[in-house]
Amino acid sequence: MNHKQWTEVDHYITDLLVPPDPVLDAMLQASDAAGLPPHNVSPNQGKLLMLLALIQRAHTILEIGTLGGYSTIWLARALPADGRLITLESNPKHAEVARDNIARAGLAHLVEVRVGRAIDTLPQLATEGQHPFDLIFIDADKPSNPEYFVWALKLSRQGSLIIADNVVRNGVVIEANSDDPSVKGVRRFHELLAAEPRVSATAIQTVGSKGYDGFAIAFVTSED
Repeated sequence: MNHKQWTEVDHYITDLLVPPDPVLDAMLQASDAAGLPPHNVSPNQGKLLMLLALIQRAHTILEIGTLGGYSTIWLARALPADGRLITLESNPKHAEVARDNIARAGLAHLVEVRVGRAIDTLPQLATEGQHPFDLIFIDADKPSNPEYFVWALKLSRQGSLIIADNVVRNGVVIEANSDDPSVKGVRRFHELLAAEPRVSATAIQTVGSKGYDGFAIAFVTSED
């Protein structure tokens, strides 16, 4: 097995289960034209996020890390007409591109893009009483994953779902002595998951067009 075969299998799955989507295709083209890095989740991963939000019957969603809004659009499509999604993006250029993409998708009435370092905007959400969120998706700078998880717990409720992307890091997550800040952040995130009595959590390895990585999923079982 290699990346080429993983990608071909992803294409096979996507061709069958994720129909062509002109809105998302245009979103990816606009993001590429604006020079955004190609760090979006894959189409089948995006649909997985949407299905998880539907299963969760999410009415409120928080996304930490917007980029061009690809996963934002997938998640927002799961919301009811009176739902809301707040997505946090530190880069003003990325936020501008995301707003345009979200508007083109017809979802601007459901989605608010907030600009600023998430570690600064997360406390604002708590102060404003914007929580609890039914689903929280963490997909931003990995060194800050531990802090994002702590805030995700504060902004959740019993029954909330917390999902984090890129938690395997091509397998180097097992390197305890790594000097990579992203690996350190992800390892600390896993340790917090393991030690936190208020959640039931697991992580899975994934392969595909995005390479070798993984998702973590935590179900909030208690607010105390």
